Amino acid sequence: MAQKTALYQIHEKLGGKIVEFAGWYLPVQYKNGILHEHSVVMQKAGLFDVSHMGEIFISGNNAQNALQKLVTNDISTMQNGWCRYCLMLYENGGIVDDLLVYKIDDNKYFLVVNASNADKDYEWICKNLQEGATAVNLSSQISQLALQGPLSHKIMEKLCNINELPVKNYRFTTKMKVAGYDCLVSTTGYTGEAGYEIYTANQSVAPLYELIMLAGEEYGLEPIGLGARDTLRFECCMTLYGHELTAEYKANEVGVGFAVKKGLGFIGEEALEEDAKYCRIGLKLIDKGIAREHYNLLNEQGEVVGITTSGMICPTVGGAYAMARVNKNCDLSNGVFVEVRGKKLKAEIVQMPFYKRINA
Repeated sequence: MAQKTALYQIHEKLGGKIVEFAGWYLPVQYKNGILHEHSVVMQKAGLFDVSHMGEIFISGNNAQNALQKLVTNDISTMQNGWCRYCLMLYENGGIVDDLLVYKIDDNKYFLVVNASNADKDYEWICKNLQEGATAVNLSSQISQLALQGPLSHKIMEKLCNINELPVKNYRFTTKMKVAGYDCLVSTTGYTGEAGYEIYTANQSVAPLYELIMLAGEEYGLEPIGLGARDTLRFECCMTLYGHELTAEYKANEVGVGFAVKKGLGFIGEEALEEDAKYCRIGLKLIDKGIAREHYNLLNEQGEVVGITTSGMICPTVGGAYAMARVNKNCDLSNGVFVEVRGKKLKAEIVQMPFYKRINA
C-alpha cells in the first residue's frame, strides 16, 4: 500500500489531484493545472512536497573513504557545507541510483536518494560499506520541501536570517531556523530555477509548509505538483531514474560525465574503461506529434538506432521535444525519425538543455 507524507491532508485541502508515485500518494497537480504551475515556478515561486525522497546518513572516522568507494564523483575535494551530484553503480557499470551528497564534516555525510530506490540503495550501501563507517536510513523521519522560482529568496527573507542562507548553488546550512523550525537548507532543486530545498522533521513540516505559503502569498507563491516538477526538469534536461538512468545503462553512456571522475576506485569504475556504445541526445519533433518514453529512434533507412527516454511538449520554448539514448556509431546526418504508434515522425537533433534560465 502506498504511503502518505505528513502533508497529505494539506494537499487534499488545497484541492490537489492525488496519484500514486514511487510508492507514495502525492499531488500531480492542483486546480489550475500543470502548465499554470510550470509558469508560476518560472515567473514567481512554487512550493513542492518532496518528502517521498530518501535520506541516508553515513558517519564514522572512515566515512569519506567508505563513501568514495560507493559514488562516482570526487568526494575528497568537497568542503563542509557543499553538495555534489553523484551516481552509485553496480560492478558492471549500471546505475544503482543518482543522488546528492551533502558533506557535513569529514566524518558525516547526508545522502538524498530517489524515493523508489531508497530501500534498495540503503541495502546496497550497507552491503558495500567499508569498516569505520556506519549507514543509517532516516527516510521515515525526515520531510523535504522545495521552494523554487525567482522570488524564492524574497520569501525566505521573511522566514529566516538571510545572512545564514547559503548563497552559491549546491551549498547548504544545517540547524537553520526557518519560521522557527530547525531545518537543513540547501541551494539545490530539480527545476532548473533558483530556489531552496528544506529538510525538517516530520512533525514540523505541516506548520512550516503553511507558514511558507503565508509568507509567499504577496509574491504569488502556489503549491506545485509532480506534473510541473517533471515538465520543469525535462526542459532543462535533468535526468530521471528509470528513464535516462537505469541499472541497464552504463554510467558513461547517459550524458552526466561531469559526475563521473576517473581514478577514484569506486564500484563499477573498471567497467567504464570500455568505450561507451551509447550516448544521450536531445530531439525536437518536426512532424506533428509527441514522442513519449520508449519509442524507437530510426535512421533514414528505417533501422532502429536508439530509444526515447523522456518526451513531452516544452511549455516555455514551445514544440515537442525528447531525450533519447542512441548508438554512438550510427549515422543520423541524413535524418532521424521517431516511431510513434506506427508512424515515422521526422525530428532534428538539438542542443541540451532545451531551456536554460538567465544567470543560471
